[in-house]
Amino acid sequence: MKNNIIKIILFLSVAFGAALVTGPRLRPENFQLNGTLTVLESGAPAGISQVGEFNVEWTNEEGGQLIIHNEAGKVLWQTLPGEAFITAASAKETVTENRGMFQFKDAWRTVCGRQTVDLIQDTVPGESTSLSGYLHCNDGTSVLYVMYIEPSPTNTDALQVSMWLLDEKTYEATDQANRVFITYQSEADEHFFGFGEQFTYFDMKGKEVPIWVSEQGVGRGEEPITTGANLTNGGAGGNAFTSYAPMPFYITSQMRALSLNNAARSVFDLRQADRVQIEVWSPTVIMQIYDGNTPAELIAAFTSDKRMMPLPDWVHRGAIVGMQGGSEKVETVSAELEARSVPISAYWLQDWVGQRTTSFGKQLWWNWEVDYDRYPRWDAMVAEFNANDVQVMVYASPYIADIADLKPNLRRNLFQEARKSGYLIQDQVGAPYYILNTDFYFSMIDLTNPEAWQWYKQVLKDQVIASGASGWMADFGEGLPYDALLYEGDARIVHNQYPVLWAKLNREVAEETGKEVVFFNRAAYTQSPAYSTLFWAGDQLVSWSEYDGIKSAVSGLNSGGISGMAFNHSDIGGYTTITNPIADYHRSRELLYRWMELNAFTLIFRTHEGNQPDNNMQFYTDAETLDTFAYWSKVYAALFEYRQTLVQEAAETGLPVVRHPFIHYPDDPETWKISHEEFMLGTDFLIAPVTDEGATEVSAYLPAGSWVHLWSGEVYQGGVYVTVPAPLGQPGVFYLSDSTWAPGFVETLKSDGLLK
Repeated sequence: MKNNIIKIILFLSVAFGAALVTGPRLRPENFQLNGTLTVLESGAPAGISQVGEFNVEWTNEEGGQLIIHNEAGKVLWQTLPGEAFITAASAKETVTENRGMFQFKDAWRTVCGRQTVDLIQDTVPGESTSLSGYLHCNDGTSVLYVMYIEPSPTNTDALQVSMWLLDEKTYEATDQANRVFITYQSEADEHFFGFGEQFTYFDMKGKEVPIWVSEQGVGRGEEPITTGANLTNGGAGGNAFTSYAPMPFYITSQMRALSLNNAARSVFDLRQADRVQIEVWSPTVIMQIYDGNTPAELIAAFTSDKRMMPLPDWVHRGAIVGMQGGSEKVETVSAELEARSVPISAYWLQDWVGQRTTSFGKQLWWNWEVDYDRYPRWDAMVAEFNANDVQVMVYASPYIADIADLKPNLRRNLFQEARKSGYLIQDQVGAPYYILNTDFYFSMIDLTNPEAWQWYKQVLKDQVIASGASGWMADFGEGLPYDALLYEGDARIVHNQYPVLWAKLNREVAEETGKEVVFFNRAAYTQSPAYSTLFWAGDQLVSWSEYDGIKSAVSGLNSGGISGMAFNHSDIGGYTTITNPIADYHRSRELLYRWMELNAFTLIFRTHEGNQPDNNMQFYTDAETLDTFAYWSKVYAALFEYRQTLVQEAAETGLPVVRHPFIHYPDDPETWKISHEEFMLGTDFLIAPVTDEGATEVSAYLPAGSWVHLWSGEVYQGGVYVTVPAPLGQPGVFYLSDSTWAPGFVETLKSDGLLK
């Protein structure tokens, strides 16, 4: 914080005095906090200030308005004339949490809805501008605020806007108010995209979007499973906005973009047609406002300090075979795949640590070491796979459980080591924080503790890397309890940052081994792409649902790609399997095949057995499923060289491999309506996956251009909706007629007997 500048602002603000203000408009429940604006014109003269490559304009017409332009005059951000753009409240929250799900109730004690602008000045001419004044509260008190506008320290295409509520005596953040509301103008026909990985909606206009990392929930609106999960597991059903990877960032249809630097809980309220209100649970707010003429330019600006590093070729050259069951089973299935000449990158064996049966299904022993009883040929098997240029991937997380009395072949008890050394998060009495997962308890590594950090890095090196693994699922990270005690920091703030720390720790392990290691995360926050090597979309139901099934996986890829998650994918077939007298959710043959079709045109082609493998159709269930898996693995492999170019482009520009059509066709309003219906692979391919049970045709919107239907060769001119036959084995796949990559792909399919 620039204390010297702030002190000058404060001195001058006090000299001008406080202006008279009118009463606040208190918001009823579920409405925004709006307030009045009073301007001391002698201290806030109208004018335009240059701030780096941007112009900051203040006008006193219509009661006062702040406008930020780029050099070409485009409005990037503006307040509503005559209305408060900063308001605040003092509040006390009640937070309940269960199994990684959080529910918030907020009781406002004091509301500060009357804003004065007492002083505007160029603190450093040409480089920064500041505004200051007071927020007057309904209890007769007032809070000093300072708003500071300067070029972004990380990006020449962004402006940083910082707001502080301050104690006038110390110039530090005040505890007088702990909620800040930033209100600014939106157009009625302006649409909002991004917000991290969102599984239900793509366009958030008209929605209220909370930004809080959590489990995504089981059902998320799909019935009856959501109600059942809520009733039996304390709100575990989730809703349309619960997400492992929410991010406070958006791009609009008018090519405006904004992100928050804050880690505290925030809420983006887009329900009113003419405005946006951001609520931040902190007395400090830092925003980045981006300049760009296209979604690609805005994504490049947003990701300039957080782009994902290029993936090694091995991870997407062929299929990643996810299965469990021990050495004999894996080697038996491997022989079947070899007989079918399946291109394989890796075997992902999450049960390398052994498997337990819980109320949820098949789960793991959360203690990271090879279970040689389950995999007696582990070392030889890994060596044989590696000799054939096939890698082995495993599973780990920052969650560990004490299984000393449960697992007879335990060699090293990581939980006891961590507890003895004080490396676990603590509860309010200073004991290890025990968290319930299904029917057992675990705790989390305190990643704010430097000694715990180094210890756990060494654990992953000694236990995971030393096992011969070339990669792993770096699971979880979203469940840091709201009231946990940490070595450093406040859990209420660290919570959203915990998955970033977890990704960073894994990244250090990968870099320090000197190997081409790939780990994939599901939990994430804004800076996660800077550290994670790969993401996956988490635990969808094995269903066709738009809330929590195959459709939601597509929505997650589309929104996450807008938000910097350039390398992402989903489990083929989904994960969450439910056996219940009211309704079963078991993976069908058709769903498995349709998910294979979908993932063949994404970045990673990886299977998952699910939490109840015996109740799900598997790729190895019979000869037909094996043949189908072999077919789609070969289709996927045929796109390898094209994906290589997309991976490199992502590392250079931040553009995702899987792209929502809006990225390339932002001026076409029809693309704004797309959520799960379609996606693009790079610029050349458009995929309309079949995500409805029993469907034999699929509809797709084709944007501008000339598009060729892969299976029939029929050519369509863009700007129209088309319906094409889509029997099993023929999802809606189109490519641009002038594509330089598609002809080679088509020729490969034909020469390999995959396309007639």
